[in-house]
Amino acid sequence: MHGWNCPHSYFITRTSDYSIKTRNRCVLGGGGGRESVVSACDMKCGITYFKTAGIVLSSLHVLAYLNLPIICKGEGCRTVPLAGHVGFDSLPDQLVNQSISQGFCFNILCVGETGLGKSTLMDTLFNTKFEGEPATHTQPGVQLQSNTYDLQESNVGLKLTIVSTVGFGDQINKEDSYRPIVEFIDAQFEAYLQEELKIRRLLHNYHDSRIHACLYFIAPTGHSLKSLDLVTMKKLDSKVNVIPIIAKSDAISKSELTKFKIKITSELVSNGVQIYQFPMDDEAVAEVNGTMNAHLPFAVIGSTEELKIGNKMVKVRQYPWGTVQVENEAHCDFVKLREMLIRVNMEDLREQTHSRHYELYRRCKLEEMGFKDTDPDSKPFSLQETYEAKRNEFLGELQKKEEEMRQMFVQRVKEKEAELKEAEKELHEKFDRLKKLHQDEKKKLEDKKKSLDDEVNAFKQRKTAAELLQSQGSQAGGSQTLKRDKEKKNFYCFTVNSAVCCMLHETQGPGAFIITFKIN
Repeated sequence: MHGWNCPHSYFITRTSDYSIKTRNRCVLGGGGGRESVVSACDMKCGITYFKTAGIVLSSLHVLAYLNLPIICKGEGCRTVPLAGHVGFDSLPDQLVNQSISQGFCFNILCVGETGLGKSTLMDTLFNTKFEGEPATHTQPGVQLQSNTYDLQESNVGLKLTIVSTVGFGDQINKEDSYRPIVEFIDAQFEAYLQEELKIRRLLHNYHDSRIHACLYFIAPTGHSLKSLDLVTMKKLDSKVNVIPIIAKSDAISKSELTKFKIKITSELVSNGVQIYQFPMDDEAVAEVNGTMNAHLPFAVIGSTEELKIGNKMVKVRQYPWGTVQVENEAHCDFVKLREMLIRVNMEDLREQTHSRHYELYRRCKLEEMGFKDTDPDSKPFSLQETYEAKRNEFLGELQKKEEEMRQMFVQRVKEKEAELKEAEKELHEKFDRLKKLHQDEKKKLEDKKKSLDDEVNAFKQRKTAAELLQSQGSQAGGSQTLKRDKEKKNFYCFTVNSAVCCMLHETQGPGAFIITFKIN
């Protein structure tokens, strides 16, 4: 099943309430949150074994299936013998069939600079050709490209999602290159949390897009990690299972590769970067996982090119000086990576994502929303009590804000009233000034009109006197004088007052004048 000597193995999930004991040793203990592998080769139970990778069985199912005693940690639990066959020993069969029918999902995040062979390695790992175009080095920023594929092996279906970081490390300013990756991982956690918080949840049909494994591709420089690598892995180690790998490891010699691995491990430890460690709490895989932990980071090579060597076709990379075999452990660690990532620890990666990284995100988000497990006295706090406390707190804040808004509204109304009163006062003062000015102007015009009326009356009197004088002069003057005056065409002018000028023009008739008035 997984490359071990034992062909009969189950993937089971530990619980905190049960432990499994055989006649010789305990093969499963409660707690820890990781899966264990129960070997049943020495158990003469006459059962059918399933060799499907990734089948998740609870410890209770295994106990019932193997007819082993249940030892409870809590009080009040006792073992009761059965008088005959009941039938719940078929629960493992039911769970296996249900799991196979539903299928499994696995999501991989590939982080690394452009040109390190991320797509080629995915093609090599899953022995297929995924669609995709090579990325260029001209991306303005880091973009995450997600592609989902349905794979089928035997009767097991796997929904595989591969997320690539397009343009990572191609910018001159790499300060925030990690930020889009962190935001993408948080977005997947948030989507799952929102689905959990719904009243009508459909988690059994929900496509889990949370990242289960992050393969961090390190450039084969042979010297040390770049600052971008350290910063990015440090930001990701609390959100995803980080597995560092040295890409295109055939670019450096074997001695340089050994020193490079030691240097990388030292820098990761000194900078506090927590990479994913293969689980050691399961006796069945503790030895192989411990050995593989010592080989981290894996030095891998990817290739889809096949060449016939001997009697079989193998994946290789051909060079002028020779051929590198991808699945030859003397040439690279590709086989180790495939064994640990897919064939042994895939379920542990899924479990770690849910129980560790997602739970951390969920706890932080719920605490931000005001939910908590205990009250200030460390007593249990139910969800209803949390809701009521949060509701009362919200109502109190709402009332406080309403009161503040009311006071602010009253204050603004008072300020507006004061402004309006001041404006009204200014308008009244302006009106009074204009009214007084209007009265003054009106009085002046009336005085001027009276003066003009007086002048007109005086002018009329003077006109009458002038006409009288004219008539008298015409009667008393002689004809000679009139003729001489007529030839000279004299005219006489006199001023009535400062405003009226009177001119007398002699006409052609004897003793006739025309009087012209000019008002200055």
